[in-house]
Amino acid sequence: MIVVGYNLVLPVFLFLLYKITSAGRNYNTVKKEPDYAIIVTAYEETYTLNAAVTSLLKLNYSNYLIYIVADKCDISNLHFASDKVILLRPEEPLQSNTRSHFYAIKRFTRPHEYLTIIDSDNLVDPEYLNELNILFARGYKAVQGVRKAKNLDTVYACLDAVQDIYYHFYDREILFSIGSSATLAGSGMAFSTTLYKEFLENYDIDGAGFDKVLQIDIVRQKNRIAFAKGAVVYDEKTSRSDQLVKQRARWFNTWFKYAALGFRLLGNGLVNFNWNQFLFAVLFLRPPLFLIVLTSFLLMIASFFINTILAVYWLIAFALFFLAVIIALVHSKAEKKIYKAMAAIPVFMYFQLLSLLKVRKANKISVATQHYHNKSIDEINA
Repeated sequence: MIVVGYNLVLPVFLFLLYKITSAGRNYNTVKKEPDYAIIVTAYEETYTLNAAVTSLLKLNYSNYLIYIVADKCDISNLHFASDKVILLRPEEPLQSNTRSHFYAIKRFTRPHEYLTIIDSDNLVDPEYLNELNILFARGYKAVQGVRKAKNLDTVYACLDAVQDIYYHFYDREILFSIGSSATLAGSGMAFSTTLYKEFLENYDIDGAGFDKVLQIDIVRQKNRIAFAKGAVVYDEKTSRSDQLVKQRARWFNTWFKYAALGFRLLGNGLVNFNWNQFLFAVLFLRPPLFLIVLTSFLLMIASFFINTILAVYWLIAFALFFLAVIIALVHSKAEKKIYKAMAAIPVFMYFQLLSLLKVRKANKISVATQHYHNKSIDEINA
């Protein structure tokens, strides 16, 4: 029970540590404009690419090129007037994020100092690269930005945003602020080209989860992954139940698949007395929120029949977890519709339970999340 229950109270403990250690931190602006490669990956769909590229071309930055890898896509209707955009279509389907990234790197037209990964449904804030530069200038080789919701049109999208807000605050902002590393999010992340190229040369990853292997590899090398809270990427939230089930099935699959990597890193952290490795491993090993809440709830119900005092402890733990969620929402200045959507959490949990039942076939039923929203960056900022 302790192994499960401590995950409910851990975020509050991390928040208290954060409040003690993070006061007074600030970052200076950077005048230099290092050269960036922006890799945009698309699989089968090109529906949202024009909006994504348009937002990238509006960056308040000049020294970058955009490499679009359109894997298994029809590109006959894709035309980009800017010479900053390089459209690539692999001859054979790659069906892998890392293969798409490596495909782009091998076709770089110049030696870029840094690269950043953007999904085809993402939109970027005009200051995105400038905000990344602040952390790179401090010597970090890997930086994760913030992924904010592009759409909050349904209850599912709002609850998906709640989970994103929670992870961004506790697993990225707080974790980095207290001396460990921010977890990677799959997009809105940037690296020194040398570091990322070395990773791709050593790993060929099928299906989802490349970011899990990547972050473990980075922290294992005693590097820290920085968090750039001003580097904002707008990401499409799951707005339909079928979309949610397929996406979560892939996510649960990757957690079960790569959890063992966390135990190895935890051992490294203990042997090396390395706070970064130890704390990062603790968070990496934590199950998805859905599994934590579901398992804890079942144990709490069982405890009512075993020991009333134990049941009270579970109630306190749940109260602290709920407080942690509210703290994250308040910190992020979440919209009112997100708070209202929380009444539908049981329905959201039900569909995640369906996802859990499809874990073994996750990569067969869905390789990538389907996109349904084609907003522009101007509509987001309006």
